[in-house]
Amino acid sequence: MFFQDIICNKRDGKELTNEEISFFVKGAANGEIPDYQLSAMLMAIFLKGMSKKETLTLTMEMAASGEQCDLSDIKGVTVDKHSSGGVADTVTLVLAPMLAACGAVVAKMSGRGLGFSGGTIDKLESIPHMQLDLPMERFKKQANDIGICIAGQSVSLAPADKVLYALRDATATVASIPLIASSIMSKKLAAGAKCIMLDVKCGSGAFMKDKESALELAKTMVEIGKGAGRKIAAVVTDMNAPLGQSIGNSLELIEAIETLKGKAGGRLLELCLFLGAKLLILAGLCSTEQEAAFMLKNSIKNGSALSKLRLMIQAQGGDSRVLEDYSLLPASPLCFEIKAKNEGYITHIQADMLGNAALHLGAGRRTKGDKIDYGAGIVLLVKIGDLVKTGQSLAKVYSNARAEFGEAERLIINAIEIGANNPDTKPLYYFYID
Repeated sequence: MFFQDIICNKRDGKELTNEEISFFVKGAANGEIPDYQLSAMLMAIFLKGMSKKETLTLTMEMAASGEQCDLSDIKGVTVDKHSSGGVADTVTLVLAPMLAACGAVVAKMSGRGLGFSGGTIDKLESIPHMQLDLPMERFKKQANDIGICIAGQSVSLAPADKVLYALRDATATVASIPLIASSIMSKKLAAGAKCIMLDVKCGSGAFMKDKESALELAKTMVEIGKGAGRKIAAVVTDMNAPLGQSIGNSLELIEAIETLKGKAGGRLLELCLFLGAKLLILAGLCSTEQEAAFMLKNSIKNGSALSKLRLMIQAQGGDSRVLEDYSLLPASPLCFEIKAKNEGYITHIQADMLGNAALHLGAGRRTKGDKIDYGAGIVLLVKIGDLVKTGQSLAKVYSNARAEFGEAERLIINAIEIGANNPDTKPLYYFYID
């Protein structure tokens, strides 16, 4: 089999056979196919697309290209939640302990952030001594023992995806639904959870900018998951405005802890309850959304969700005193406030502008090798619909990068729009696919 012939077949719009896709993926993973041929194939896929059968085969082959987690010996139903990334998206840190407190087993591998999209692992790394690179046996044992483990993604998980992802970025072939779906789902399938909930973001602060593209991606991933024999569902959610009030690693961790203590809520908690209820039903742990919502809310009220987070931190070597003493977390010493220049209602808060402001402050990475300031970021003091007066504080900004304050301030002021009329309430989620 010659790879040039496979490229020609896809270039001409033909459906690739399972054998051809297997040859492609194995050659990418082991380095036998050169980058220039892989790039040509990616462009052919980008231009001609893939059928449902091709996309499923591509995903399964990518998942099988490296280590696959066998969670079958874990007692209980293993669940996973994946977000396509957004601004102030701290759902995992809130929802995972809630699910564990409700009887699900959260065995989750997460990634680091790139650009203005924050990573769960970066947020957890704010905790002193927290261990996130765990051997597989320890990962499974912890999930078995306490019902929750969040660890960094294994480097041996779906290695073909790492090769193809880097080439997609370099060849302008990122925005292909089959390639995006197979990239995400190959890692989810390799991670081994029985039940998967996908949170597909759309809007200014997300990769998918419009609802239609996000819906297509969500449907494609659900079809892949079902084809692979998993229980899976997806929801398309809004990311035009930040999900939470804090942007930045230790700041988002604090907001998550406050939410688990019942002292914070808003859009972040609303989405956690929605996703959590659907996932508990999917896992067979509840029969109705009302029952599931009651259990999730009660896990906050009775403190069991916070206890699960404490157990996870302790099991992974972290200092659980951070749950009571936030001074133990990284903090940037320089702080200034953004004040309203006129009176009116907060009509919109532009997610991508705030994400880029946080990036300037050092809270995110422009490239994978960049170091981040775990204490840097933004705390919003207002929400959409609030009535503010001239001179009122809109946000607090934390950073060590004094030279970036001017650009960050400009972005934040432009992101927080003030108008004369109270805005209409916008939906948090648009579509649910199961």
